[in-house]
Amino acid sequence: MSVRARISGTGMYVPDRVVTNDDLTQWMDTSDEWIRQRSGIEERHWVEPGQVPSDLAEPAARAALDEAGLEADQIDCIVLATLSPEADFPGTSFFLQERLGGDVPCFDLRAQCSGFLFSLSVARSFVKSGQYKRVLVVGCEIHSTGIDISTEGRDVAVLFGDGAGAVVVEADDGTDDRSDILAVRMHAEGKYAKKLWIEAPGSGFQPTRITPELLEQKRHFPSMEGRQVFKHAVTRMPEVLMASLDEAGVKKDDVDWFFFHQANLRINEYVANALEIPANKTRNNIQRYGNCSAASIPMLLAEASRKGLLERGQLVSLTGFGSGFSWASATVRW
Repeated sequence: MSVRARISGTGMYVPDRVVTNDDLTQWMDTSDEWIRQRSGIEERHWVEPGQVPSDLAEPAARAALDEAGLEADQIDCIVLATLSPEADFPGTSFFLQERLGGDVPCFDLRAQCSGFLFSLSVARSFVKSGQYKRVLVVGCEIHSTGIDISTEGRDVAVLFGDGAGAVVVEADDGTDDRSDILAVRMHAEGKYAKKLWIEAPGSGFQPTRITPELLEQKRHFPSMEGRQVFKHAVTRMPEVLMASLDEAGVKKDDVDWFFFHQANLRINEYVANALEIPANKTRNNIQRYGNCSAASIPMLLAEASRKGLLERGQLVSLTGFGSGFSWASATVRW
């Protein structure tokens, strides 16, 4: 009998500090109406001075472990997705492992806003192959300390929030439980890498990775060609979603929930309309949290679980698009 890889626990955590659209007007020329119209975002959570990514990752991870009925020492591996690491090296996963205790293998995975789904695929493979029985998958981001909160940087800065989400992927060879990560499809197109990126600091610069000139030119802040991102996201997300459903052998109408990466509410509305997905089968929380990149999908799952919306046996579709360009979709039997 083949081993199933089921999601047995979910968790999330965001900092206490809430930054509204009106709050942003003290730093840049913007308005609540301008931000809502373009992104659907109303507020986001930002860290307080001194908070680091593992401060967010730990409570999210512990919440997922608690829901799964597990202790930290029962986890066999940690995979952490992020584009905002706590240090250049080692990865944020090592700081999280220290907090949780033990000496299990851990590593960071960098696929930006698609990072959670890429990590979920890795965890699924580990479990189905029998290499590990339980894998903790975490998405964790602190964006607020790395964005240009001026009028010049507003197109990107207004979008991002800080947060962490986590799931436990666990082996299940029982005959009565159909829970399984049925399929994960992943894609990338590196020729668009510079359409959404942060280029500095980086080892591509010599003789040093950051200089006063790079800082003055604001090349350590994210830059984005928004129209290109939107165009590719609304094309690739429906494609990969349907491909994942096909691989899983299920129909779109059989899916109970469609959860999209929370980059822009307008992208998600466009994708849902293109696929004729009923509004009551989707959920968004970007209005309250902004774009939390690799953390956004596990945060959605954790909120839905806490509200009692996820029931065993339901079909859940998870789809995201991000820098790279990268995109992915998972089909999960909850």
